[in-house]
Amino acid sequence: MIMTARDFGQCIKATRKKSKITQTDLAAASGVGERFIRELEKGKPSCQLDKALRVARMLGIRLEVL
Repeated sequence: MIMTARDFGQCIKATRKKSKITQTDLAAASGVGERFIRELEKGKPSCQLDKALRVARMLGIRLEVL
């Protein structure tokens, strides 16, 4: 369950690693900078939602409201 920015970042990182994608490649594929990926994976709470969702989509992560 994702409750915090840190939880979301850990999900992004785990999925990226499982997919054997580097931060550099994920950044390029998502149209964001490498710094954004690093900060997102660390759970920086002020990351931009639009960019974060774009990264999640690139990794095949689907968010649902229950």
